[in-house]
Amino acid sequence: QVQLVESGGGLVQAGGSLRLSCAASGRTFSRNTMGWFRQAPGKEREFVAANSWNGISTKYADSVKGRCTISRDNAKNTLYLQMNSLKPEDTAVYYCAARLPEYGALYDQPAHYDYWGQGTQVTVSS
Repeated sequence: QVQLVESGGGLVQAGGSLRLSCAASGRTFSRNTMGWFRQAPGKEREFVAANSWNGISTKYADSVKGRCTISRDNAKNTLYLQMNSLKPEDTAVYYCAARLPEYGALYDQPAHYDYWGQGTQVTVSS
């Protein structure tokens, strides 16, 4: 059974930092694009960042560019999202996602991802 389990969320003051982790089990994703999405109450799920299978290529939403860094450790089957200079508008549930097809482009639409974690809450206070 494939599972993606996020951790690292929490309550932080504006300007603070958090590092999210996504541990995969049940299969390896070392040849698959992975990404982070987020969903705030009453809003649609939106793209945050994506990372190529080898970690070399990355893509970010304009809203987080320069403040977030996506990375992965394929030996640990784990994806990370380092978030700095957090803002209240970053408050959301953050989801890890993985694509089933191997290699491929960095997609920013939820429909292109096949596996999802349960999410971790990030709350940024002003």
